[in-house]
Amino acid sequence: MRLVFFLPLTLLVCVACQPDPPSKATPITDPEAMGSPSNKPIPERINTLYIRAFKSEKQLEVWYQPSKSEKYSLYHSYPVLRASGKLGPKRKEGDGQVPEGLYYVDRFNPESQFHLSLGLNYPNASDLVRSDQEKPGTDIFIHGSNVSIGCLAMGNDPIEEIYAIAEKAKASGNKIRVDIFPFRLSDENLDTQPEKYKDQVSFWRNELQPFYTYFENTRTPAFFNIDESGKYHLVKN
Repeated sequence: MRLVFFLPLTLLVCVACQPDPPSKATPITDPEAMGSPSNKPIPERINTLYIRAFKSEKQLEVWYQPSKSEKYSLYHSYPVLRASGKLGPKRKEGDGQVPEGLYYVDRFNPESQFHLSLGLNYPNASDLVRSDQEKPGTDIFIHGSNVSIGCLAMGNDPIEEIYAIAEKAKASGNKIRVDIFPFRLSDENLDTQPEKYKDQVSFWRNELQPFYTYFENTRTPAFFNIDESGKYHLVKN
């Protein structure tokens, strides 16, 4: 029996930059925490937003679809200022890992202690099966500032831009998908991974690569489902 999640693939992030309550915080003024936004105008029409992040390259891309009949266009690719951990998925609270998998934005915090933050639905149905059953971790965000323990810290100016475009996309009523990859999942990149990542390569190649490749070929995110063992399966649109 499979747990089926027909969600459009449309996206990183913080576990425990410790909790991120909606309370007032001292503004961050350190120039190194500001980062560089694109300074592009927010698109006039957004049907859905798709964010994908690459841990090794320290990049976060924001893609948008103007209408249901159109393909996605790249709004901007942002450098990730800080992200802790190493390659591989998050499997336990306190491991400092940025998750890897298919997620969506489930909360907006305009008063985050990290300037602004977008929360992800970690642990999702896959993580709940595969991660520590008692303490899988929680509180994963894409946020401002330049510090992180398991999150993607984007800098204050960039997160203002990302947050604004996410708010506009939210008004469409469609979920904002966030896909987190270890790196760009080409065959070449997978074939040249060192021996120490042999346990992760099967997960990357068999579960995450199909989603990366589908979007690369079509500029349209795929749907997915998650089976009872926590594995991701691509469902073509």
